[in-house]
This record gives sequence, C-alpha cells and structure tokens, in this order.
Amino acid sequence: MIEVTRLNDKGLIINAELIEKIEETPDTIITLISGKKIVVKESGQEVKNLVILYKKEISCREL
Repeated sequence: MIEVTRLNDKGLIINAELIEKIEETPDTIITLISGKKIVVKESGQEVKNLVILYKKEISCREL
C-alpha cells in the first residue's frame, strides 16, 4: 500500500498492485486496473518512487 494526497489535501492509501498507469496532464492521474482514476498532488515520479519502495519492502519480508 502507498499513501498519496488528493487535491483537497486528504490522504489516501491505495494498493500499489492495482495501479495500471500514471499520467501527468499536468495533474497526476493514477488509473487503477478497475478503470477508476485518482487525481493526486504527488508527481508521477514521486508515485513511481513510492511503488518501488513498497515493492522493495514486500520483497524483503519474503526472505
């Protein structure tokens, strides 16, 4: 799970495994595999970094 911030400054925790794509238009839009779109304050690179950290954390737990 990763924590992002909606445009109204409310935090949101989403399942990183459900992210299909991330777009910057210039707002960052996260599209989930369900088709739901979430607009967040973080840049696309920040979201990508959060997902990478999440994946690293998960892979370390499995060892």
